[in-house]
Amino acid sequence: MTVGTAEQIAPEVEVPAEARNFSVKDRVVIVTGAGQGIGRELARQFAAAGAIPVIADLGLENAQLVAKEITASRGKALPLAVDVAKKDSVDEMVAATLAEFGRVDVLINNASLFSNLAKRPFDQIPQPEWQRVMDVNINGVFFCASAVVGSMRKNRFGRIINISSDSVHRGTKNYLHYVTSKSALIGMTNSLARELGAEGITVNCIRPGTVATEVAERAASLTPEVRQRNIDLQCIPRTIVPSDLAGLAMFLSTPAASFITGQTIACDGGYTHSF
Repeated sequence: MTVGTAEQIAPEVEVPAEARNFSVKDRVVIVTGAGQGIGRELARQFAAAGAIPVIADLGLENAQLVAKEITASRGKALPLAVDVAKKDSVDEMVAATLAEFGRVDVLINNASLFSNLAKRPFDQIPQPEWQRVMDVNINGVFFCASAVVGSMRKNRFGRIINISSDSVHRGTKNYLHYVTSKSALIGMTNSLARELGAEGITVNCIRPGTVATEVAERAASLTPEVRQRNIDLQCIPRTIVPSDLAGLAMFLSTPAASFITGQTIACDGGYTHSF
């Protein structure tokens, strides 16, 4: 198959600066659910790399505590209260970010319901609980992406990163609402990437394994036996910690990752494999 003339496919004489720009310095990064767990560590790591995280959390007090951790280390952060399940709340959070910084460069959709969910057969899940999971884990991502996209379009730069789960790959029992919601994020990632790719905005998804956090400690399903079984099935046989996700999230946020979009990338120590 002919793909072009030699002149058309000639290699670039110089490597574009963007191709080696792995910096997130001064990027404004909204992290939802950043008052604890994975979100907290992502915010701390981005701040340490010179970014300005917006600590968006349902609990303002938790958000403020994380912001104090960051400012104590001479970083910058903005704590904001948000209920991602409510469009008005999300709009207010993004408006406050724009008022403070004038733009949103990166959105990390991390907020979700899991640890406080009881394990039960799917036909025993109360309808209000099912709806609440969908409102937070799916609608919240939609509301946040919709609220930030205007700023990203204006600046011809944006990175949207959705946090899914390895439960999608495994089909975890007795958490149908959670697994369904995290599966939906993968489809949402693919479709958003199609819609926004021509505008300088990439959309990707991270699929973590079982991450050890203070939030996960409250999950009824994560017994010591389950944790050890997961570790035994990983290629890297140790506990996954929140900072293990930071490098991937930061890379996807950089100019160097501008040609990577519509991807779901596992960060699970080799528990699962892609081909």
